[in-house]
Amino acid sequence: MTEPAVPIRVLIADDHPVVRAGLRALLAGEDDLEVVGEAGTGEEAVRQAGLLRPDLVLMDLRLGEGIDGVEATRRVLALPDPPRVLVLTTYDSDADIARALDVGASGYLLKAGPPDELFQGVRTAARGETALSPAVATRLVNRVRDPAPALSPREVEILEHLAQGMSNRRIARALFISEATVKTHLVHIFAKLGVDSRTAAVRAAADRRLIRLSE
Repeated sequence: MTEPAVPIRVLIADDHPVVRAGLRALLAGEDDLEVVGEAGTGEEAVRQAGLLRPDLVLMDLRLGEGIDGVEATRRVLALPDPPRVLVLTTYDSDADIARALDVGASGYLLKAGPPDELFQGVRTAARGETALSPAVATRLVNRVRDPAPALSPREVEILEHLAQGMSNRRIARALFISEATVKTHLVHIFAKLGVDSRTAAVRAAADRRLIRLSE
């Protein structure tokens, strides 16, 4: 008689209890998936990952107070014999996708996707393969085929501060650089985005999903 397959052990990290309950209920309907724990903060996700030793952590990006999902992912993957980490979020900006994949996430799924996409993504990531929502995969392919002038991490950081309405002086203080350096970065940002004002730069970056505007 064939032995039953060992289920994939999943830890859910999301700061909304209702979302965690919904995900647990969805995953419980699959014979090969087992939810072994939940975490409501990034720090708790790291702690639970070390204690429960799941096969995969389903990680949201925004986790309320404390560290965010990207930093939690980095810390989880630094554990001995770490689990895979699959991002499941509502945010699909280029900056969010790049940050998550850069620290080692095994995939990036959007909460707007259907349940089957989630199930398949968990199985794919647990095998060590990359799991991407179709919308995210299309975005990445389009960037390769028709790349726009790339913004540097520092330029994205400055844009995020601009989106908060910060002046050049405040940005300089926040980033420990001079106002002159901020102005130089802005010149490069305007040129790359094809705009001529701070407001237009923020709007263009948000439209291209290079940054995420605060809610």
